[in-house]
Amino acid sequence: MKTEQELLELKQDIDLAKNKVSELKGREKRLMEQLGSDWECKTIKEAEKKITTMEGEITRLDQQIKQGVKELEEKYNI
Repeated sequence: MKTEQELLELKQDIDLAKNKVSELKGREKRLMEQLGSDWECKTIKEAEKKITTMEGEITRLDQQIKQGVKELEEKYNI
């Protein structure tokens, strides 16, 4: 059987863990709200899909820029 001191320490550990869980839930809520307001995503899956789309757009734009630079170099013999 646990002593009174051990039980009090266990209770303190449980209370600390509850506070940490509460804090993390609050952070999660704030981050989800920010995800919605900044990126118009309601879920992580929506955000992941948006990231994939944006990465494709970045790749496409990068290719266009490289092609434009190449054309300018050829046109002006740089």
